[in-house]
Amino acid sequence: MIFAIIIIALVVICAVWYVNIRNGIVVKENRIDNAWETIETQLQRRNDLIPNLVEVVKGYATHESETLEAVSAARASYVSAATTDAKMSAANTLTGALGRLFAVAEAYPELKANINFQQLQSDLKDTEDKISYARMSFNDCVLAYNNAIETFPGNIVAGSKFKPRHGFEAANDEIREAPSVRF
Repeated sequence: MIFAIIIIALVVICAVWYVNIRNGIVVKENRIDNAWETIETQLQRRNDLIPNLVEVVKGYATHESETLEAVSAARASYVSAATTDAKMSAANTLTGALGRLFAVAEAYPELKANINFQQLQSDLKDTEDKISYARMSFNDCVLAYNNAIETFPGNIVAGSKFKPRHGFEAANDEIREAPSVRF
């Protein structure tokens, strides 16, 4: 009788342990999805601002069509991206294109002084800051999840159902290199 009670208690303890770890992994996976949705919200906000910015710049920098087309193409690439990895890549491309657009704007003092341009630039800077923070949060969620499914005892519970996820990475090798500073 006591032996049966001990066996039942051990089974209950193991079941509670298994459910607790599995639920923890599911919660971490859901946090990743939520963090990605936060990034997409900010990327959508940026995509909504870009056409207005391009129109303002067109009025001042008509012969900078290559840069404007690059921004428009990068935006279209993000909108048409189907997978998370494709969206990450397209978002990085769009960030680079916007950087080139703002560099072009430096050559046009009238454009830099335009109130609409200044407001759009401020809104985009604010959005880029939010995107950067959201990416860091996303990467933290991915790290916590990957640690949960790859370390003991989570790896036993995760089995083959839960797969490692990928976070945001630098867009290219140039970003990873320290800048050269000369005086």
